[in-house]
Amino acid sequence: MKVLVTGAAGFIGSNTARQLLERGDVVVGLDNFNDYYDVSLKEARAATLEPFSNFSMHRLDLADRAGIEALFAAEKFDKVVHLAAQAGVRYSIENPHTYIESNIVGTLHVLEGCRHNDVQHLVYASSSSVYGANTAMPFSIHQNVDHPLALYGATKKANELMAHTYSNLYGLPTTGLRFFTVYGPFGRPDMALFLFTKNIIEGRPIDVFNHGKHRRDFTYIDDIVAGVIHTLDHTAEPNPAWDPERPDPGTSKAPYRIYNIGNQQPVELLRYIEVIEECVGKKAEMNMLPLQPGDVPDTWADTEALSNDVGYSPSTSIEVGVKNFVDWYQDYYKSENQESA
Repeated sequence: MKVLVTGAAGFIGSNTARQLLERGDVVVGLDNFNDYYDVSLKEARAATLEPFSNFSMHRLDLADRAGIEALFAAEKFDKVVHLAAQAGVRYSIENPHTYIESNIVGTLHVLEGCRHNDVQHLVYASSSSVYGANTAMPFSIHQNVDHPLALYGATKKANELMAHTYSNLYGLPTTGLRFFTVYGPFGRPDMALFLFTKNIIEGRPIDVFNHGKHRRDFTYIDDIVAGVIHTLDHTAEPNPAWDPERPDPGTSKAPYRIYNIGNQQPVELLRYIEVIEECVGKKAEMNMLPLQPGDVPDTWADTEALSNDVGYSPSTSIEVGVKNFVDWYQDYYKSENQESA
């Protein structure tokens, strides 16, 4: 099977590409290697994929319509995993145009590429951010998600709507995956785990928003990737019981599905910090701050649909996952410092 993985130098994309390569699929990676965060980390992730003979990387921007059209026409992918996006809730408040170009225009180009080249299944990244102002827990795919709190979440909801129209108009099977706070080795430097670990090790204070009281459904990278691949292998189908008088947001009469991928065990931020402290062997100095604009107080994934339809549920505890990250961080930056010395 030939699979396009967009965002292949990203955190989730590089791990997904590697798992597909290890099972023998032909993987074509796409990434623009932008400088939203340290490009050397993206290069290091990409370097882990280069030894595979069944892998190739295209340095291309999703907003490049002609480039994306040419890539789809030349490669004739069987399936597509669309993980490239401009990430970050707070960055979307400062740089809204970037999100429209990458997340809206870029996704349109992917959808058009799939439509015109007989792609069998498109799996794409959505986000728990679509739940926005919802407070009914756990978050369910059957809930209405029309109240995002930041543009990032709005673009992800828009991606789901765009995918549905292509499923409806052209019979393109699409599956959207709402990721819940993904963490693990090679994670993004703008995420809390990376920032907290770095500052605690260096003896610097950490900024703890909402006074550490909010909860997140932290989900380990290996669980996320397993969910992506399970859904990729389980092509979306129409729901024969879908009722237009009582429409279910998570399914459709078209070949369209939405799933949550979360650990189903929300953890308070202060407990998350405790686990990092235990792994690092140092206490954190904390700056207690109010909730940031665009952030939600809590997230908690209902993964029943994923389990029922695909036969998979995430299971890695934060104690295991955080230790794996801290071990990687200390080894990675120790090696980097030795090379620069």
